[in-house]
Amino acid sequence: MKVVCCQTDIAWENKTANHTKVKALLAQAAIPKGSLVLLAEMFSTGFSMNVAAIAEGEAATSEKFLANLAREFEIYLLGGVVTATVDGRGRNEALVFSPKGKEIARYCKMQPFTRGGESANYVAGAKSVFFSCGEVLVSPFICYDLRFPELFRVAAWRKPHLITVIASWPDIRLHHWVKLLVARAIENQAYVAGVNRIGKDPQHSYSGRSLIVNPHGEIIADAGDRECVISADIDLDGLLAYRRDFPALPDMRADFVRRAE
Repeated sequence: MKVVCCQTDIAWENKTANHTKVKALLAQAAIPKGSLVLLAEMFSTGFSMNVAAIAEGEAATSEKFLANLAREFEIYLLGGVVTATVDGRGRNEALVFSPKGKEIARYCKMQPFTRGGESANYVAGAKSVFFSCGEVLVSPFICYDLRFPELFRVAAWRKPHLITVIASWPDIRLHHWVKLLVARAIENQAYVAGVNRIGKDPQHSYSGRSLIVNPHGEIIADAGDRECVISADIDLDGLLAYRRDFPALPDMRADFVRRAE
């Protein structure tokens, strides 16, 4: 299976402009059918605390866009959207559609970014989520989750082959992004694909560095700081052989992991 990261300069709180840009980039990339394509955190609005203005609501504009695009290109498609709760706060979610345009997974960010005001405006998710792309088991995460390895260890109990991290990770801490993606790949013996954005919003500048990292911690695709699409193949046979040859995952302390569940 091929995993694809679509790195864009997100227009602030402008869903129509961002939908148009994503569709054009994917059309130009000629992505193989059945690939898993990743879009950034809040890909259609930018990392906004204005939940009332950007939440999907009944129109579900971005959700419908993702479903239709997945169906049109016959791909698995994961993108970050915002939905509203009954108390007016948001849920920062990673939403996944199948090549038939059917929703197959919905993950809510477990670690809202307190320093950026997210925990005051968004509720925290409660658990890991998994979905399958053919034979490849995937576990999605969002941005600030990346700093909390215990979240990934709970997910690793299920032995996902691929971990995805969609983000709006600013320039000032970009070196952390790279190192943490590599660490998550090594310690969980899994492929890791992280998609970030470029450009600016009212608070921050972003330089991308969307990456795909193999289970040995080697970067096998790097988007740099430009608007682009990158991809890599998931070598499932090679991954399973590596896990058999170096069986670190079975040595995880079950009592520690289950305590965190």
